[in-house]
Amino acid sequence: MKQPALNNNIHLLADHLFRHESGKMVAVLTRLFGMHNLELAEDVMQEAFAKALKEWTFGLPPNPSGWLMLTAKNKAIDVIRRERYSKEFARETSMLLRSEYTTAPVVEKLFMEYEIQDSQLRMIFACCHPALAPADQIALTLKTCSGFGVQEIAAALLSNSETIKKRLQRAKNTIIEKKINFDIPLGSDLKNRLDIVLHTLYLLFNEGYKSCDKEEIIRKDLCEEALRLALLLTKNNITNLPKTNSLVALMTLLAARLDSRLNEDGEIVLLADQDRSKWNAELMRIGLHYLNMAAEGEELSTYHLEAAIVAEHSMAKSFQETNWQNIVNLYDHLAQMNPSPTVHLNRAVALSKLKGNEAAINAIKAIDDIEKLENSQYLFPAVLGELYANIGDKAKAGYYFKIAISLTSSAQEKKLLGKKMIFPEQ
Repeated sequence: MKQPALNNNIHLLADHLFRHESGKMVAVLTRLFGMHNLELAEDVMQEAFAKALKEWTFGLPPNPSGWLMLTAKNKAIDVIRRERYSKEFARETSMLLRSEYTTAPVVEKLFMEYEIQDSQLRMIFACCHPALAPADQIALTLKTCSGFGVQEIAAALLSNSETIKKRLQRAKNTIIEKKINFDIPLGSDLKNRLDIVLHTLYLLFNEGYKSCDKEEIIRKDLCEEALRLALLLTKNNITNLPKTNSLVALMTLLAARLDSRLNEDGEIVLLADQDRSKWNAELMRIGLHYLNMAAEGEELSTYHLEAAIVAEHSMAKSFQETNWQNIVNLYDHLAQMNPSPTVHLNRAVALSKLKGNEAAINAIKAIDDIEKLENSQYLFPAVLGELYANIGDKAKAGYYFKIAISLTSSAQEKKLLGKKMIFPEQ
């Protein structure tokens, strides 16, 4: 009678390990086989998990993660022995893998922990190669580095399985056509490539923190994965740069608030109303540590400024005690580096706390193409609705809230905005 329960537990464990270990396995296998053999690396990884599901029904090994890695290593050796003369493997290992005497030592070395970590970094840079379209970069990163399935990626990117399959195949074809190497770029190439990697992880975290999914407004799994990959970059001397640390600081400080952003009924709780005792003190400590690390050197990135803004909120004992002057000053600098409408909108929100609602409304109205933004992106009319409500202009507040409701697909956001439209009697 216990067998069904055991099988269920094994499948749950396998799913957990797939998310946390498959990326490592694919990375080291790809380093052995070469980026042009990425599908072969994925096949070997899948075979290792299939064997686990079959053999673990007779009892779990003491170290399931180690068992999977050993199985993948043995299967890799089998593939190399079978195809060493018919298949071209990775440039750095191909010659050594042609000899029986050197095959096992090479494979053994690359499966060492420090080499696995290096292989993961190489995989991140390969997935974020500029030859790949930005949407394909994110899909490939989630698939190969993070162990996300096609359906999971489709849900995360608000797409469908067929589109994601096409993106992944297009990315793999481009890798072969462009002969993309499995390495970490050096010298002048590093800056541009690292910028792409950081931006990809930034977008991935943002999608988790404020998901566009109409039912699920927070995707913790995406936030955690983006942060995990960013932390990998800090563990390598080449990629452990101030802007890397500042992105980690930004992600960690925001992640500290995740448990306070929804109430028990799944409704959105705005920053002003959040219970700060629910903020994760350890994550805030870690985030401030990385922000201090980011202060080394002379480079100032947008991640520095965004992290500093979030840090101001994190250090304030209450919403009312927030140093809005510092935040407005930081947004002024950020707007110079990234003069996007969203940055100017966020600056206006901070300005409302410092100089009042009308000053904020005037600042928003001065944003380029504001009329277009008011009718295309829900956040702009939502903020204007809030500001007009604060000064008692019910007509304009209701007008903008209605526009905002029509522009969002999120059930939670619609509910929040609907509540704001119910004005108390004067």
